Amino acid sequence: MTSSLSHTDVTRLLSEPSSKNRADLAGKLGAELDSTRLAAHELELAQDIVRILSKDIEADVRTALAHSVRSTRNLPRDVALRMAEDVESVALPILGHSLVLTDDDLVAIVQRASGPRQAAIAARPALSERVSDVLVTHGAEEAVAALMANAGASVAEPSLARAIERFPDSEPVKQAMVLRPALPPAVAERLIALVSRRLQDHLVRHHNLPDAAAADLVMRGRERAVIRLSAGSDDADLRQMVAQMHHTGRLTPSLLVRAICTGDLGFFEAGMAELTGVKVENVQILLHDAGPNGLAALYRRSGLPPALFNCVRAAVDVVNDTGFNGEAHELERYRARVITRVLTQAQEFDPKDVDYLVDKLSDALNLAA
Repeated sequence: MTSSLSHTDVTRLLSEPSSKNRADLAGKLGAELDSTRLAAHELELAQDIVRILSKDIEADVRTALAHSVRSTRNLPRDVALRMAEDVESVALPILGHSLVLTDDDLVAIVQRASGPRQAAIAARPALSERVSDVLVTHGAEEAVAALMANAGASVAEPSLARAIERFPDSEPVKQAMVLRPALPPAVAERLIALVSRRLQDHLVRHHNLPDAAAADLVMRGRERAVIRLSAGSDDADLRQMVAQMHHTGRLTPSLLVRAICTGDLGFFEAGMAELTGVKVENVQILLHDAGPNGLAALYRRSGLPPALFNCVRAAVDVVNDTGFNGEAHELERYRARVITRVLTQAQEFDPKDVDYLVDKLSDALNLAA
C-alpha cells in the first residue's frame, strides 16, 4: 500500500490540482482512513476528501481511489455505494472487497448488475448463504462459477442444487462445484452423471457420496477392467484412488462388497490390498489360488465385518468358478450369477445393500435376456 497522506500532499493538491496529483492523493487515502492516529475531526476531513475524489471527472483518479479504499472500514457507506455503481474499473474493487457494503446492498446490486460485477461479488473473501443464493438465482454463468470456486462462500444445499439445474452444461460451474472443500452427498450424487471421468474420480476421493452412488460410479468408470484374474496386473490410478478413499474413510465395507458383487474385481482386489497391506499380486493369489483358507485369512486381516464374509466368499466362488472372459455381452450374465448367489447369503446384510443388489440383479437380467 502507498504511504499515508501528509500535509504536503494536500498543499501540493491545492497549488497544482492536476489529475496526477489527485490520483496520487487518492492512492494514499485508504491507509489514512484506517489510521489510529486520526482524531475525530481529522477522520471527518479525510472522509470529505474521499467524497470529493469519488466524484472526480477523471476515471483514473476514481480508480486509484477505489483500489486504495476497497478494504477500508472507515469508508463512508454512501461513497461505497456510489463507487459500486461507477464504471467497472472503479466498481469491481469495491464490490469485491468493501466491508461497508451490507448483505442488503449486495443482494440489490446482484439483482440488477452485469456478469463482471456479479462475479466480483461472488469472489469476495466471505459471503453469506443469502447473498450466495441470490447469485445462484440471478447470476450469470461466470458469477456462479466464481461463487462455486470461492471456499469462503457459504452456499446452502438448495442453492447448490439450483446451480446444477441452471447450468447443467457449464464446465466451469460443474468443475468448481466438484472442487469445493465439501459437498452434501445428494449434490455430489447429482453431479456424477454430469462431469468428466477426472471429476468423477475427484468426487469419489473427496466427497461423501452415498455407497450406492459411489459403487455405481466406480463400476461405470472401470467397465474396461471388470474382471482381471492375471497376477501382476497393474492399475496405478485405481490404487491411488483406493488409497485416498481409505485415508478419508470412504473405503467402506459396503462399497467393497458392492464392487465385487457388481463385477469390479479389480476395485475389490485393490481395496483388500489397501486394508491388509498385502501386495495386490499376493491378494490375487490368496483370492483365487489359495483355496478358502487363503480368502478367510485375508478377510480377517482386512478388518471387514465378519457378518459380510459369506457374501464375499460367495462372490469370490463365482469368480473362481465362472468362465467369464471379459466379453461385454457376458458381463451382465456374470453379474446376475454373482448377485443371485450373494443374495442367498444376505441374512445379515444391511437392507439398503440388499435393495441395491436386487436393483442391480434386475438390471443384469434385463440386459442379459
